[in-house]
Amino acid sequence: MKIGVVGAGAVGSWYGGLLARSGHEVHLHTRRSAGQINRQGLVLEDASGRFRPPLAGAHDSTAAIGKCDLVIVSLKATANDSLPRLLGPLLAPTTVCLTLQNGMGNVEALMRSAEADRVVAGLCFVCINRLPDGTVRNMLPGHVRMASARGPAGPAAELCATAFSAAGVDCRTESSLDLVLWKKLCWNIPFNGLAIAGGGLSTDRILADRALRRRAHELMLEVAAAAEANGCPFDRRHIEWQFEVTAGMGPYRPSSLIDYVEGRDVEVEGIWAEPLRRGVAAGVDMPELTRLLEEISERVRARQAKGP
Repeated sequence: MKIGVVGAGAVGSWYGGLLARSGHEVHLHTRRSAGQINRQGLVLEDASGRFRPPLAGAHDSTAAIGKCDLVIVSLKATANDSLPRLLGPLLAPTTVCLTLQNGMGNVEALMRSAEADRVVAGLCFVCINRLPDGTVRNMLPGHVRMASARGPAGPAAELCATAFSAAGVDCRTESSLDLVLWKKLCWNIPFNGLAIAGGGLSTDRILADRALRRRAHELMLEVAAAAEANGCPFDRRHIEWQFEVTAGMGPYRPSSLIDYVEGRDVEVEGIWAEPLRRGVAAGVDMPELTRLLEEISERVRARQAKGP
């Protein structure tokens, strides 16, 4: 396939690189580092070593890429208003659109540009960071779960899962997008949130602090209750698994913390505000998430007031 990756940060570069290595024609769209990638190549690193995938090219304009069979959107959700402009040059009548973004509301944003049966959500349970030298490092291979924007997994979701599996990713389809979203938020809400609210904490420090670990557990219980109230049966063993997996991450800095520290927009709406609205609307009391959202919002406002 010809694949365009829109927003080639850590996640987009990693999966785009794996797809290129497995034989697809992969083009990266990135405004900040297209020239560097074209000159030096893209370097990916995991426990098996380092490699340079054979990319077709990196571009600072989606118009330079042209029509694609598959478009992968890995922009921060705060940039979703730009999607119609960015996706226009990439979309043919049969193009499949896959979002690898965090939080809720992303498939709805994609459906402003593509038909629902061609929109897929990929939820990445993984630890990937971009290092200062541009290397993209995967510290926890994890897995990816694909779900159709509406209804059970359809042909578009199966196409994405097949391509990712062939590229060496632990990937399969799921029958419910909402359930996979809540399961991903079970980690993102507490660990991305407490990292910011705690003043810049890596995950190991959150786990080591008894009060913060207890808060993380309470937040996960609220997420589970919200999922169930929204018709998504939630296996509570998933909560304990989140702590086990996180303990193996070491001093990992969640993506929202990196955005906050580096002065970029934080995905407050998709990761904390929208899940809170959906939970409360379903009749769930969510005091810990309400408190956490207030703390994050206050820190973001204070940083914005301070300026660069």
